[in-house]
Amino acid sequence: MAQGWYGSEERGVAWGLTAATLLLTLAQIGTQLRLNLWHRDFFNALEGRQAAASAGQVSTFLILAGLSMAIAVALLWARQMLALRWRRWLVHHLQERWLADACHYRMGLMPDAADNPDQRISENTRWATVMAVDLATGLLQALLTLVSFTGVLWALSDAVRLGGMEVPGSLVLVAGLYALAGGTLTWLIGRPMVGINIRRNHAESDHRFALLRLRESAEAVALIRGGADEAAGLRGSFGRVVGVMHELLRSERQLMWLGSGFGMVAAVIPLLLASPQYFAGALTLGALMQMAQAFTEVVRALSWFQESWPRLADWRSHVERVVALEDSLDAAEALGAASGIETEEGGEVLAFDELTVRGPDGNVLIAGASAEIRAGERVLIRGESGTGKSTLFRAAAGLWPWGEGRITVPAREETMILPQRPYLPLGTLRDAVCYPAPAGRFSDAAVQAALIRCGMPGLAGRLDETGRWDRSLSLGQQQRIGFARVLLHRPRWVLLDEATSALDDAGQAALMGLFSTELAEATLVSIGHRPGLAEHHDRVLQLEAGAAGARLTAPRPAVALPALVVAPYR
Repeated sequence: MAQGWYGSEERGVAWGLTAATLLLTLAQIGTQLRLNLWHRDFFNALEGRQAAASAGQVSTFLILAGLSMAIAVALLWARQMLALRWRRWLVHHLQERWLADACHYRMGLMPDAADNPDQRISENTRWATVMAVDLATGLLQALLTLVSFTGVLWALSDAVRLGGMEVPGSLVLVAGLYALAGGTLTWLIGRPMVGINIRRNHAESDHRFALLRLRESAEAVALIRGGADEAAGLRGSFGRVVGVMHELLRSERQLMWLGSGFGMVAAVIPLLLASPQYFAGALTLGALMQMAQAFTEVVRALSWFQESWPRLADWRSHVERVVALEDSLDAAEALGAASGIETEEGGEVLAFDELTVRGPDGNVLIAGASAEIRAGERVLIRGESGTGKSTLFRAAAGLWPWGEGRITVPAREETMILPQRPYLPLGTLRDAVCYPAPAGRFSDAAVQAALIRCGMPGLAGRLDETGRWDRSLSLGQQQRIGFARVLLHRPRWVLLDEATSALDDAGQAALMGLFSTELAEATLVSIGHRPGLAEHHDRVLQLEAGAAGARLTAPRPAVALPALVVAPYR
């Protein structure tokens, strides 16, 4: 994740903020070293009962405190900007990969694809980046603190004897052994937290998805009176969250037993070890307090792993979810590139040449389809449910990766496909009608005329209203908006996939009549079962189900037989 950002077009910002974070961390360590010297000088002044020197040290402390506060705020700003800009780049990167070349659609077809990509992009990227910056900065600070205060503690350790023996750097050795013991215990106690956090993230995302799905299907649930069943399902979904949280909280309590006593003991160890030398007059009070403060800093630096373990476990769970999404995007891109269906774009025909379309499981849906639709034709494709009519359109749109054969398609920018349920984006009604073009591309008069022509004069004056149009409009109205889009964009090729299924006969006839008037120059290819569609097309292609997959045929028109005249019997 870091390599992508530091090598991107934002690498100047990335490296600049990183350098600022490093320099401010160094400044913060320098301030801490100066405060360590202040401890020695201040307590020596107290021990010597030097009032003037003590007052001077108070002034020094106020200056150091103000400088430390300013550096802390500046360092926080650098860390915040570093995390925010990194997250922004990562979210944009994932969103663009997700939407490019219909990867989001193919991921929905892959059985082992990463679940809930929306939650991974919006939520997991946040914690993966913010916690990475915090942990990396904390680790850097711990290393710099260790290097800085080890020298101080080593120099002061000469006055401390262990077991009556002079051990060089004795307090450094004690600090290292103490931190090693604490880190080992932390690893043994907290090791399960990584897996627990991964399961918690999965359970949280599943519960969030269940809530989102219920919100999107609120009307259907209310009509069938399924509230009680949904409530039971949501209780079970959140019950899994609670179960995982109990495991996580138990592990945190176990670590708290260790952490709460670890810091308290660390502050006392140097005082106990150095007190004989202090009582013997070999150490001043200032030197003793400086030694205690340096020992605490070294132990804290060496204990970074121990203190950060719960956050490391949580951070790793977020990173793994983001990485799993990247892996699924790689698989979706590879699936599209490895498709056996050869597509040639830019022709003046829509042609299938020995096209075999398979399902994700390898079963043949359509076998050996060959047909050619020329510009200006009106062709209706019929077939029983499940014969693969819509899948044939998906293959023509380059969305379906499984199969083999050849498809020749017109230019994408000259083609518009209308599904049974049009997609209406969030925003104003104008945005919904003009989609996928920007709203400013068409004038108010053109948008209003398209709505009126498609039988929705009541919406013509509401172009700037914002709402959930996919929920406030009926499916029939949404299908009319789809035809209004066609009127605005005027594509040369229009593919209708059950695009009039929610309309009455009169409404269907009115909209299909557009292809005899305003859209007379467009080529029309339709999928549909409804009566009355055939009269708006020149010919029919039939998908006939078979054991080895559906076959695409052109049924012959019925031949009218001459009337049989029977002479009266005489």
